[in-house]
Amino acid sequence: MNRRTFVIAEAGVNHNGDPVLAKKMVDAVVKSGADAIKFQTFKADRLVTRFAEKASYQKNDDDDLQYEMLKKLELKYPDFEDLNKYCKEQDVMFLSSAFDIESINLLSSLNIPIFKIPSGEITNLPYLRQIGVLGKQVILSTGMSDLGEIGDALEVLVRSGTPIDNITVLQCNTEYPTPFEDVNLRAMLTIRNEFDIKVGYSDHTLGIEIPIAAVALGAAVIEKHFTLDRSMAGPDHKASLEPNELKAMVKAIRNVENAMGDGIKKPSHSESKNINVVRKSIVASRTITKGKLFTEDNLTVKRPGIGMSPMRWNDVIGKKAIKDFTADEIIKI
Repeated sequence: MNRRTFVIAEAGVNHNGDPVLAKKMVDAVVKSGADAIKFQTFKADRLVTRFAEKASYQKNDDDDLQYEMLKKLELKYPDFEDLNKYCKEQDVMFLSSAFDIESINLLSSLNIPIFKIPSGEITNLPYLRQIGVLGKQVILSTGMSDLGEIGDALEVLVRSGTPIDNITVLQCNTEYPTPFEDVNLRAMLTIRNEFDIKVGYSDHTLGIEIPIAAVALGAAVIEKHFTLDRSMAGPDHKASLEPNELKAMVKAIRNVENAMGDGIKKPSHSESKNINVVRKSIVASRTITKGKLFTEDNLTVKRPGIGMSPMRWNDVIGKKAIKDFTADEIIKI
């Protein structure tokens, strides 16, 4: 059976703090065919000090500090309850990354099926422990980390009560947009081999080709930022897909999944009809009378492949013709 990649459309904070816009993003994800839409659940007061500077990619508006920016991007906790309900009505999975303990508890109360741990929390022991005790499915992003830090985070999650089989680890780079030379898709395979664990890829590059390549390499999960309009103000819009691009990515991923096949090398159903047309048979290269010996000089190989296979050439050479053969007639012995 072909495996199916779980595709997460990362809304993040691209709703700009507007719950109405967030619902419009849900509608876009439904049309795209992605499996889930993921938001970010946080309170700026619990996430960042009032003096923390922005990352370079976030410096695209008038706010100088992270706190001011994040405060504008907050959704209220009841908004997440409403979005969860709306996603169920639209038959798409609601997910959200929590960024503090209170937000973990809120999402737990909503009984979300998967907890997504963002890259910035991979060294946050109390946070990891709080998610670990829930024993849910976990997707762990690993931007900015090395194998040692990934191993430490996995140990906390498992010791806290999450089975290792419940965890998928995503290769990730947290620069927005990520330069192609910094993607390092092979690291996804290194993670899989090192920890014998399911892996995937969280993408911040421009375009859709890198997630598709990750699927071909075996990604079980793909996460990709999207926005309704890349020209909107906000930290993540410029490195996000627009709805038509998101739909194209999902379609391409599904095509790649179908193309991966079962690994058994045999003629496919669609090409079997071509075998007799394209392959060749042993035929007479000129008139051969009954009783004459078949030789290299009076035999050749031509299409169609409805007669003796050229692989039986040595079986035919030296045999006597059982009847008269004309040029291009298929040989029988």
